[in-house]
Amino acid sequence: MNLIENLNKIFDSRIRLGIMSALMVNAEVNFNELKELLSITDGNLASHLKTLEESGYVKIQKGFIGRKTNTTYSVTKAGEKAFKLHLAALEKMIGSVK
Repeated sequence: MNLIENLNKIFDSRIRLGIMSALMVNAEVNFNELKELLSITDGNLASHLKTLEESGYVKIQKGFIGRKTNTTYSVTKAGEKAFKLHLAALEKMIGSVK
């Protein structure tokens, strides 16, 4: 039995794991909220979001609040499925250690 075959390489990063966790429990989260939640820099967050977007796991909505731009992120159906599979694989791995 291969314990790591269902782990998704995209979610190896703790930051991407954090982004996906936040998006799984919220309909959408804006850039600044994610940045504060994860305590990371703009550039670091932007690069991880780009990876998730390019993988088809996160979608971006750009809009305005008054004159300020507001970018929100939400998980796609594919992202939700991939993340749940990844979590199930982690649970199986952890269960095998007990």
